[in-house]
Amino acid sequence: MRLGITINYAGPATALDMAVVLEAERLGYDSVWAAEAWGSDVVSVLAWIGSRTERLKLGAGIMQIPARTPAMTAMTAVSLSELSGGRMILGLGMSGPQVVEGWHGVAYGKPIARTREYVAVVRKAIARQEPLTHNGDYYEIPYQGEDATGLGKPLKMITHPSHEIPIYLAAIGPRNVTLAAEIADGWLPIFYSPERAADVYGPLLEAGFAASGEARKAERFAVVAGATCVVTDDIDAGYRAVKPNIALYVGGMGAKGSNFYNDLARRYGYEEAATEIQDRYLAGDRMAAVAAVPDALADEVALIGPPERIRDRLEAWRQAGVDTLLVQSDDIATIRAMAELAG
Repeated sequence: MRLGITINYAGPATALDMAVVLEAERLGYDSVWAAEAWGSDVVSVLAWIGSRTERLKLGAGIMQIPARTPAMTAMTAVSLSELSGGRMILGLGMSGPQVVEGWHGVAYGKPIARTREYVAVVRKAIARQEPLTHNGDYYEIPYQGEDATGLGKPLKMITHPSHEIPIYLAAIGPRNVTLAAEIADGWLPIFYSPERAADVYGPLLEAGFAASGEARKAERFAVVAGATCVVTDDIDAGYRAVKPNIALYVGGMGAKGSNFYNDLARRYGYEEAATEIQDRYLAGDRMAAVAAVPDALADEVALIGPPERIRDRLEAWRQAGVDTLLVQSDDIATIRAMAELAG
C-alpha cells in the first residue's frame, strides 16, 4: 500500500506548506493531491507543487466537472502531465448542487449521465485519434445551437501527449461508485471505512467491472482512500480532532434529503447519528453536531491513536484493497510517523 498526502483547501489567504510536501517526497510518498471547493483551485496548486518536486505524482482530488469544459480539462491535464514528466493523475467529480449551481452558476443536471459524457469527451480529446466531435445531452462539439456562428469545426489537440493520464472518479453514491468501476481507472472515496467496504461497496464495484467489458478490470483498478491521521496517546483527543470535519460534511454539506455524506453515514449503519448531526448542524448548533458524531464512526474513517494502534489499524486498509492511503494531515511529524508505520 502506497502513501500519498492531501493538501487542505486554502483559507482566506492562499498558502501552501511546501516543507510538508518536500518532506513527503523525501520519505518516499507516492503522490500529493490537491482539492478545490470555491476558493483555491486544483490546477494552480498542482502546477506550483510540480515545479518544485521531481518524483511525486500530482493528483487532482478533484477537478470539478461543472467548472470546466471537458476540452479544457483535457488541455490542462495534458499540460500538467507533459510539464511534470508524466506525473499527472486526473481525478474528477461532480461536487454537489450547492456548489455547482450556487458558485459556478450552471445546472447540476443528472450527475451519472453528465459524468459519463464528460469522461468520454476528455478521453477522446487526449487520444487525438481524430478531430474532436461529440453529440450528447450535455456537450455538443462543435457547438451547433441556435446562437452558433456556424464557424465551429472539429479540432484535434495541438499538443501530442507522450504519457498516459489515468482518470479517477470521486464517488460515494451507489450508482456513482458503479460508474467509477465501469469507466475510470481508479476511485477516490471519501470517509472510507475499510471494515465496511466489502459489504457497502463490493457489489457496486463488481457491477461496474462487469459493465466495463474488460475481463481483468478489477486487477488494474486503483482505490485511493484518504484518512485523517492523528498520532496521539490520547485517543479521545484524536476523536475530538477529526469530528468537526465529519460533522461539517454529514451535517452541513447539503440540504435535508440531499446530502451524499449523510447518506453514506446511514449506509454505514449510523442512521440515528446522521439524523441528529444534520438536525443540529442545520439548526446552527455546530458544537452539538460535532458532539453527536459517534466515536466509532470517527475511528472507522480515520487513523487515530498511538503508533502501535495505528500500525494495527493499517492492516484493515490493506486488506480492504486500498492501493494508496492518503494521509490527511499538515503536521510534518505525522507525515514522518505514517511513513515509518506503513513501511
